Amino acid sequence: MALIDTPGRIYEMTPTEIDDSQRKAAKIAGLAGLLPLPLVVFANFAVHDRLIIAGNLAQTAQNIVANETLFRASIVCDLLYSAGLIVLLSALYVILTPVSRTLSLLAAFWRLVYALIWLRMSLNLFDALRLFKGADYLQAIGTDRLQALAKVYLNARFDQYYVGLLFWALAAIVCSYLLLKSDYIPTALAGFGVIASLWCAACTMTFLVVPDFDKAVNLWWFDTPITLFEVATSVWLLIKGLRPPTIANARLVAA
Repeated sequence: MALIDTPGRIYEMTPTEIDDSQRKAAKIAGLAGLLPLPLVVFANFAVHDRLIIAGNLAQTAQNIVANETLFRASIVCDLLYSAGLIVLLSALYVILTPVSRTLSLLAAFWRLVYALIWLRMSLNLFDALRLFKGADYLQAIGTDRLQALAKVYLNARFDQYYVGLLFWALAAIVCSYLLLKSDYIPTALAGFGVIASLWCAACTMTFLVVPDFDKAVNLWWFDTPITLFEVATSVWLLIKGLRPPTIANARLVAA
Protein backbone atom coordinates (compact mmCIF):
# COMPACT_ATOMS: atom_id res chain seq x y z
CA MET A 1 0.00 0.00 0.00
CA ALA A 2 1.39 3.44 -0.88
CA LEU A 3 0.53 6.86 0.40
CA ILE A 4 1.40 10.03 -1.53
CA ASP A 5 2.12 12.75 0.99
CA THR A 6 3.70 15.68 -0.81
CA PRO A 7 4.76 16.00 -4.44
CA GLY A 8 7.77 13.82 -5.15
CA ARG A 9 7.48 11.75 -1.98
CA ILE A 10 5.79 8.35 -1.75
CA TYR A 11 5.44 6.45 1.52
CA GLU A 12 4.95 2.70 1.57
CA MET A 13 2.65 1.57 4.34
CA THR A 14 2.82 -1.68 6.24
CA PRO A 15 -0.59 -3.26 6.98
CA THR A 16 -2.57 -1.24 9.54
CA GLU A 17 -5.26 -3.88 10.06
CA ILE A 18 -4.70 -7.06 12.07
CA ASP A 19 -7.39 -9.66 11.51
CA ASP A 20 -8.71 -12.30 13.89
CA SER A 21 -6.67 -15.09 12.30
CA GLN A 22 -3.47 -13.18 13.00
CA ARG A 23 -4.49 -12.50 16.60
CA LYS A 24 -5.24 -16.17 17.19
CA ALA A 25 -2.02 -17.17 15.44
CA ALA A 26 -0.07 -14.83 17.72
CA LYS A 27 -1.40 -16.60 20.82
CA ILE A 28 -0.70 -19.99 19.27
CA ALA A 29 2.82 -18.91 18.31
CA GLY A 30 3.44 -17.72 21.86
CA LEU A 31 2.34 -21.05 23.32
CA ALA A 32 4.18 -23.10 20.69
CA GLY A 33 7.35 -21.14 21.32
CA LEU A 34 7.22 -21.67 25.09
CA LEU A 35 5.51 -24.95 26.02
CA PRO A 36 7.82 -27.39 24.14
CA LEU A 37 10.98 -25.68 25.41
CA PRO A 38 10.99 -27.25 28.93
CA LEU A 39 10.48 -30.65 27.30
CA VAL A 40 13.57 -30.42 25.11
CA VAL A 41 15.61 -28.96 27.97
CA PHE A 42 14.55 -31.85 30.22
CA ALA A 43 15.30 -34.45 27.54
CA ASN A 44 18.73 -33.21 26.60
CA PHE A 45 20.10 -31.86 29.87
CA ALA A 46 18.30 -33.77 32.61
CA VAL A 47 18.28 -37.15 30.82
CA HIS A 48 20.80 -37.39 27.99
CA ASP A 49 23.59 -35.54 29.80
CA ARG A 50 23.10 -37.84 32.81
CA LEU A 51 22.87 -41.13 30.96
CA ILE A 52 25.37 -40.57 28.14
CA ILE A 53 28.89 -40.57 29.58
CA ALA A 54 31.52 -39.11 27.26
CA GLY A 55 34.44 -41.49 26.79
CA ASN A 56 32.76 -44.37 28.60
CA LEU A 57 30.68 -46.35 26.14
CA ALA A 58 30.11 -49.35 28.42
CA GLN A 59 28.74 -47.14 31.21
CA THR A 60 26.56 -45.29 28.71
CA ALA A 61 25.09 -48.58 27.50
CA GLN A 62 24.46 -49.71 31.07
CA ASN A 63 22.81 -46.39 32.00
CA ILE A 64 20.50 -46.35 28.99
CA VAL A 65 19.42 -49.99 29.31
CA ALA A 66 18.86 -49.62 33.07
CA ASN A 67 16.81 -46.45 32.55
CA GLU A 68 15.05 -47.41 29.33
CA THR A 69 11.69 -45.89 30.31
CA LEU A 70 13.29 -42.56 31.15
CA PHE A 71 15.33 -42.66 27.93
CA ARG A 72 12.21 -43.39 25.89
CA ALA A 73 10.39 -40.54 27.67
CA SER A 74 13.18 -38.20 26.59
CA ILE A 75 12.68 -39.30 22.99
CA VAL A 76 8.97 -38.49 23.27
CA CYS A 77 9.91 -35.04 24.62
CA ASP A 78 12.08 -34.46 21.55
CA LEU A 79 9.25 -35.61 19.27
CA LEU A 80 6.84 -33.20 20.98
CA TYR A 81 9.38 -30.43 20.49
CA SER A 82 9.43 -31.24 16.76
CA ALA A 83 5.63 -31.11 16.70
CA GLY A 84 5.74 -27.75 18.47
CA LEU A 85 8.06 -26.42 15.78
CA ILE A 86 5.49 -27.33 13.12
CA VAL A 87 2.77 -25.49 15.04
CA LEU A 88 5.07 -22.49 15.51
CA LEU A 89 6.04 -22.22 11.85
CA SER A 90 2.38 -22.46 10.82
CA ALA A 91 1.37 -19.69 13.22
CA LEU A 92 4.24 -17.44 12.15
CA TYR A 93 3.28 -17.96 8.52
CA VAL A 94 -0.25 -16.72 9.25
CA ILE A 95 1.10 -13.73 11.17
CA LEU A 96 3.70 -12.67 8.61
CA THR A 97 1.98 -13.46 5.30
CA PRO A 98 0.41 -9.96 5.04
CA VAL A 99 3.92 -8.50 5.25
CA SER A 100 5.45 -10.78 2.59
CA ARG A 101 3.92 -14.06 1.49
CA THR A 102 7.11 -15.16 -0.31
CA LEU A 103 9.45 -14.51 2.60
CA SER A 104 6.97 -16.00 5.08
CA LEU A 105 6.83 -19.19 3.03
CA LEU A 106 10.62 -19.31 2.82
CA ALA A 107 10.95 -18.92 6.58
CA ALA A 108 8.35 -21.65 7.15
CA PHE A 109 10.23 -24.01 4.83
CA TRP A 110 13.55 -23.42 6.58
CA ARG A 111 11.98 -23.97 10.00
CA LEU A 112 10.36 -27.15 8.66
CA VAL A 113 13.83 -28.44 7.73
CA TYR A 114 14.94 -27.74 11.30
CA ALA A 115 11.91 -29.63 12.67
CA LEU A 116 12.58 -32.62 10.42
CA ILE A 117 16.21 -32.73 11.51
CA TRP A 118 15.06 -32.85 15.15
CA LEU A 119 12.79 -35.73 14.14
CA ARG A 120 15.77 -37.53 12.62
CA MET A 121 17.80 -36.91 15.79
CA SER A 122 15.04 -38.58 17.81
CA LEU A 123 15.01 -41.62 15.54
CA ASN A 124 18.76 -41.94 16.08
CA LEU A 125 18.08 -42.46 19.78
CA PHE A 126 15.75 -45.37 19.01
CA ASP A 127 18.47 -46.93 16.84
CA ALA A 128 21.05 -46.49 19.61
CA LEU A 129 18.70 -48.03 22.19
CA ARG A 130 18.08 -51.06 19.98
CA LEU A 131 21.81 -51.62 19.56
CA PHE A 132 22.59 -51.15 23.26
CA LYS A 133 19.92 -53.69 24.23
CA GLY A 134 21.39 -56.19 21.77
CA ALA A 135 18.33 -58.10 20.56
CA ASP A 136 18.83 -61.80 19.78
CA TYR A 137 19.10 -61.20 16.05
CA LEU A 138 21.98 -58.80 16.70
CA GLN A 139 24.09 -61.08 18.91
CA ALA A 140 26.15 -62.31 15.98
CA ILE A 141 27.64 -58.83 15.65
CA GLY A 142 29.17 -58.86 19.14
CA THR A 143 28.63 -56.56 22.11
CA ASP A 144 31.62 -54.29 21.45
CA ARG A 145 30.61 -53.73 17.86
CA LEU A 146 26.98 -53.12 18.81
CA GLN A 147 28.03 -50.47 21.29
CA ALA A 148 30.36 -48.89 18.75
CA LEU A 149 27.51 -48.69 16.23
CA ALA A 150 25.25 -47.19 18.88
CA LYS A 151 27.88 -44.55 19.58
CA VAL A 152 27.80 -43.60 15.89
CA TYR A 153 24.07 -42.84 16.17
CA LEU A 154 24.56 -40.87 19.38
CA ASN A 155 27.42 -38.85 17.93
CA ALA A 156 25.54 -38.19 14.70
CA ARG A 157 23.07 -36.10 16.70
CA PHE A 158 25.78 -33.51 17.34
CA ASP A 159 26.43 -32.85 13.64
CA GLN A 160 22.74 -33.04 12.79
CA TYR A 161 21.91 -30.44 15.42
CA TYR A 162 24.31 -27.88 13.98
CA VAL A 163 23.09 -28.51 10.44
CA GLY A 164 19.56 -27.93 11.74
CA LEU A 165 20.71 -24.87 13.70
CA LEU A 166 21.77 -23.23 10.45
CA PHE A 167 18.25 -23.60 9.05
CA TRP A 168 16.75 -22.35 12.33
CA ALA A 169 18.95 -19.27 12.10
CA LEU A 170 18.02 -18.67 8.47
CA ALA A 171 14.32 -18.90 9.32
CA ALA A 172 14.82 -16.55 12.28
CA ILE A 173 16.62 -14.01 10.08
CA VAL A 174 13.61 -13.79 7.80
CA CYS A 175 11.03 -13.81 10.60
CA SER A 176 12.79 -11.16 12.67
CA TYR A 177 13.22 -8.99 9.57
CA LEU A 178 9.51 -9.25 8.77
CA LEU A 179 8.62 -8.50 12.40
CA LEU A 180 10.89 -5.46 12.25
CA LYS A 181 9.31 -4.32 9.00
CA SER A 182 5.75 -4.88 10.22
CA ASP A 183 6.19 -3.25 13.65
CA TYR A 184 4.12 -6.09 15.17
CA ILE A 185 6.54 -6.30 18.09
CA PRO A 186 8.85 -3.67 19.65
CA THR A 187 11.52 -2.45 17.25
CA ALA A 188 14.32 -3.14 19.75
CA LEU A 189 13.22 -6.76 20.16
CA ALA A 190 12.90 -7.36 16.42
CA GLY A 191 16.25 -5.66 15.80
CA PHE A 192 17.89 -7.87 18.41
CA GLY A 193 16.36 -10.86 16.62
CA VAL A 194 17.95 -9.86 13.30
CA ILE A 195 21.36 -9.48 14.94
CA ALA A 196 21.07 -12.68 17.01
CA SER A 197 19.96 -14.80 14.06
CA LEU A 198 22.67 -13.39 11.76
CA TRP A 199 25.23 -14.13 14.46
CA CYS A 200 23.93 -17.70 14.85
CA ALA A 201 23.98 -18.35 11.10
CA ALA A 202 27.51 -16.94 10.74
CA CYS A 203 28.86 -18.96 13.69
CA THR A 204 27.19 -22.16 12.57
CA MET A 205 28.38 -21.93 8.96
CA THR A 206 31.91 -21.21 10.16
CA PHE A 207 31.79 -24.14 12.59
CA LEU A 208 30.58 -26.55 9.91
CA VAL A 209 33.55 -25.59 7.74
CA VAL A 210 36.13 -25.13 10.51
CA PRO A 211 35.33 -27.48 13.43
CA ASP A 212 38.00 -25.87 15.62
CA PHE A 213 35.99 -22.63 15.57
CA ASP A 214 34.42 -23.73 18.87
CA LYS A 215 37.79 -23.02 20.52
CA ALA A 216 37.43 -19.36 19.58
CA VAL A 217 33.68 -19.07 20.22
CA ASN A 218 32.05 -21.38 22.73
CA LEU A 219 29.24 -23.48 21.24
CA TRP A 220 26.82 -22.10 23.84
CA TRP A 221 27.20 -18.63 22.32
CA PHE A 222 25.99 -19.82 18.92
CA ASP A 223 22.35 -20.31 19.81
CA THR A 224 21.89 -18.62 23.20
CA PRO A 225 21.08 -15.13 21.78
CA ILE A 226 18.61 -16.50 19.23
CA THR A 227 16.95 -18.64 21.91
CA LEU A 228 16.54 -15.57 24.13
CA PHE A 229 15.00 -13.69 21.20
CA GLU A 230 12.49 -16.42 20.40
CA VAL A 231 11.52 -16.87 24.06
CA ALA A 232 11.07 -13.10 24.52
CA THR A 233 9.05 -12.88 21.30
CA SER A 234 6.86 -15.81 22.35
CA VAL A 235 6.17 -14.13 25.71
CA TRP A 236 5.31 -10.87 23.95
CA LEU A 237 2.96 -12.56 21.47
CA LEU A 238 1.25 -14.56 24.21
CA ILE A 239 0.72 -11.61 26.56
CA LYS A 240 0.62 -8.53 24.35
CA GLY A 241 -0.28 -10.00 20.98
CA LEU A 242 0.38 -8.07 17.77
CA ARG A 243 0.48 -4.31 17.93
CA PRO A 244 -0.99 -2.60 14.87
CA PRO A 245 1.42 -0.45 12.86
CA THR A 246 0.62 3.26 12.77
CA ILE A 247 0.87 5.90 10.10
CA ALA A 248 3.99 7.17 11.80
CA ASN A 249 5.75 3.99 10.69
CA ALA A 250 5.41 4.78 7.00
CA ARG A 251 8.69 4.39 5.13
CA LEU A 252 9.96 6.71 2.43
CA VAL A 253 10.56 4.50 -0.61
CA ALA A 254 10.93 6.95 -3.42
CA ALA A 255 11.70 10.59 -3.92
